Amino acid sequence: MQATYINSIMSYLRLEKIAKRFDCLIANDDISLNVASGTIHAILGENGAGKSTLMNIISGLYQPDAGQIYLQEQPIKIRSPNEAIKLGIGMIHQHFMLVPQLTVTENIILGTEKSWRLNLRQKHQEIAGLSQNYGLEIDPTAKVENLPVGAQQRVEILKVLYRQAKLLILDEPTAVLTPPEVETLIAILRQLAAAGKTIIFISHKLEEVMNLCDTVTVLRQGKVVATTSTEAATPQQLAALMVGREMVLQLNKSHRLPREIILSVQNLQIADDRGITTVNNVSFELRAGEILGVAGVDGNGQREVADAIALLRTIKQGKIEFTHNPCLVGYIPEDRQTMGLVLQFSIAQNLILKAFKYLPFCRRFLLQQEAIAAHAQTAIQEFDIRATGKDVKVSQLSGGNQQKVVLARELAREPAVIVAMQPTRGLDVGATAAVHSRLLAERDRGAAILYISTELEEVMAMSDRIAVIYRGEFVAILDAQTATVEEIGLLMARGMV
Repeated sequence: MQATYINSIMSYLRLEKIAKRFDCLIANDDISLNVASGTIHAILGENGAGKSTLMNIISGLYQPDAGQIYLQEQPIKIRSPNEAIKLGIGMIHQHFMLVPQLTVTENIILGTEKSWRLNLRQKHQEIAGLSQNYGLEIDPTAKVENLPVGAQQRVEILKVLYRQAKLLILDEPTAVLTPPEVETLIAILRQLAAAGKTIIFISHKLEEVMNLCDTVTVLRQGKVVATTSTEAATPQQLAALMVGREMVLQLNKSHRLPREIILSVQNLQIADDRGITTVNNVSFELRAGEILGVAGVDGNGQREVADAIALLRTIKQGKIEFTHNPCLVGYIPEDRQTMGLVLQFSIAQNLILKAFKYLPFCRRFLLQQEAIAAHAQTAIQEFDIRATGKDVKVSQLSGGNQQKVVLARELAREPAVIVAMQPTRGLDVGATAAVHSRLLAERDRGAAILYISTELEEVMAMSDRIAVIYRGEFVAILDAQTATVEEIGLLMARGMV
């Protein structure tokens, strides 16, 4: 692979020896790169590689300790996000910054109008014209809370375009989109680049980067390790540059014959705190040594189903029956920081959260520190948890290593049923491979696994069968070997093929 790619097109953004340190941590180490005008430039790297810090510097949230930023070859200082907007730099975050109760127009103009006399009808017309010019069709009078996720993302893009942004930074923009919505976004970004906009695209999805971007810069441990054209690279080469070693991107999943039923769910109905039904008439069976994937857009009832099977949520109607009684359930929650870990506890303490009352960790109501320490050391080695020691607080670990702590704890007792809810969300390619490898090992052991993810490619690769959830219902359960992306994508988006 060509390690360095020189683009003859005029540089729109140039970074020269940017450095940023947080106490003892060097987040950015002499980073230099060029983003050519009118191109789509990907930034790749593991969790903790320095991507977010660098983007926060460009968007004015952080100030660099050293180095210089050039915009159209003019040296600039970006002292605040407001100053970045004035310079034509717009950041579109992974988690949308929208007010659900306001309309599309109100969200887009929020914070920009200084006049007491606001002509909302005129603003509706302006936004409608802007959306048509860029192919971002949307009703300017619609309330954001009534829009699907893909449409909300178009509102975020229109927000930065309304503020005259010429450089758009997108952070994991496809994380919550269906396959059709991803295709629509890719078409929109290509159109924006063709219209002269410059785009920085941050993603963990290598195939998306290869399909969309012109150039890619790979960061590792705060440094630039390569800049190349996507034409001169392969996904395998980019993955190896990210993690510093060769990566096997293809999952090696063995064929398994159906075994005994471990979990039976019949006519499951769940309501939220207001009494509104969020899950309705869900039925399925889960067998030993099987992975049942659940595909769907976020917010269609996945969390409620997962919580109910983990016995964390009261059901309104139906039955959840385990063949083995008692049945150990391992639960990997979707938010490791708020639901999976106690951030101010050490690695060793988090590893025994579900077992601290039992032998060998507790004897006569006293914690046995030697047993806890030995258990932690074994888990750190077995799950490759990268830390300086067992007493490190989990808040100081990268997202991938935090997830490994959750995995180590939940799998320690060899549960018969494992509920994995978004187990690779926000993880880089190396950490994702580690999670997949552990879960496939549990499947081979005989565990029954419910694998819930918005990453359709992962669901299809990991699963034996795939249930598609739409508005709280399983609209289809398909054989993973014969199901197609197009079929599942349509079911995810509309509940029908």
